[in-house]
Amino acid sequence: MRLSNEFSGADLSRARRETPGCGEVIHFNNAGASLMPGPVLDATVSHLRLEARIGGYEAAARSHEAIERVYDATAALIGCDRDEIAVVENATRAWDMAFYSIPLGPGDRILTAMAEYASNYIAFLQVARRTGAKVEPVPNDEHGQLSVEALREMVDERVKLIAITHVPTNGGLVNPAVEVGNIAREAGVLYLLDACQSIGQVPIDVGTIGCDMLSATGRKYLRGPRGTGFLYVRRAVLEDLEPPFLDLHAAEWTGKESFEIRRDARRFENWETNFAGKVGLGVAVDYAREWGLEAIWERVRTLAGNLRSRLGELPGVEVRDLGAERCGIVTFTVEGHGARDVSRLLSTGGINTSVSAPSSTLLDMEDRTLDALVRASVHYYNTEEEISRFCETLERSL
Repeated sequence: MRLSNEFSGADLSRARRETPGCGEVIHFNNAGASLMPGPVLDATVSHLRLEARIGGYEAAARSHEAIERVYDATAALIGCDRDEIAVVENATRAWDMAFYSIPLGPGDRILTAMAEYASNYIAFLQVARRTGAKVEPVPNDEHGQLSVEALREMVDERVKLIAITHVPTNGGLVNPAVEVGNIAREAGVLYLLDACQSIGQVPIDVGTIGCDMLSATGRKYLRGPRGTGFLYVRRAVLEDLEPPFLDLHAAEWTGKESFEIRRDARRFENWETNFAGKVGLGVAVDYAREWGLEAIWERVRTLAGNLRSRLGELPGVEVRDLGAERCGIVTFTVEGHGARDVSRLLSTGGINTSVSAPSSTLLDMEDRTLDALVRASVHYYNTEEEISRFCETLERSL
């Protein structure tokens, strides 16, 4: 296990050597899906090959220890116990399983952030339409992140849930998750944190944050396989949350007219799952922990800060990131050029980026009167040379 909080030249060489994609592209789309490292790829493909050779059920039995490893690894990553972890097919399903298990009724209030992700907000609206609950976004502060003071003033006895995205999809800000957790604890309100884009780049401890539920994905900064995710549910609230649907894995059929729901977080799973993905996710989490989340976080912030500075020097380019604390996601616009056109131009130069559209974070984008943003998201295996090539390619193309 690494003890240093800094990446040396040898560390970077190793990280790039173990990432086959580094020889193919400049990958600045890590908030979309990171390049998998060799050990994760090998573990995932190896299990698929085992399934092909001896059968799916038999492969799962033979690989039981590797499959179960994901629970221990993930629990260690975020500072909880293994029985508080459910492994599911993606972060959206993880978040949905938590949110739709919360009993809400007429007049109950859901507090969220201005930069909340579309999938989450659509679920809020659907449940509000069904139950008579109300969805209320908390205003931003002067930094463009969720205002802790405004949240504190909005909390009353009718607030049943505080649900925010830790790192929004359309910018570099890191919402003040710990401060939100302090308010939720004081008020005795359930707190659901979407950590889809923070997990793997930002060190996370659920005890420090104070969230009751946390959803995350494998494919982004954890560098795991696509189609993997996990849900943390604090043991103290498990019995109060009944999953929106059950199967013979999540519950036991105990009699002709009775069943019993599992007592651990796996009540939010289902029986059929991607076992190769589970194996790969466990390896990805262990791989991230080997590098050290503090070291990863420091390097990602440094690279992103340098990219923002370089972009700010280019004529017609405006960096659009908000927040008192910023992460590895860098968003910008180019005067006279649409975001999708810019992203396509970069792609022709072998540089991967993505585009954030208003439909993903409607409230925030409308509030800032933004049409679309180019999103460049760096990871620890990226280099200063790649940042230079990125900016040079952008300048030449415009």
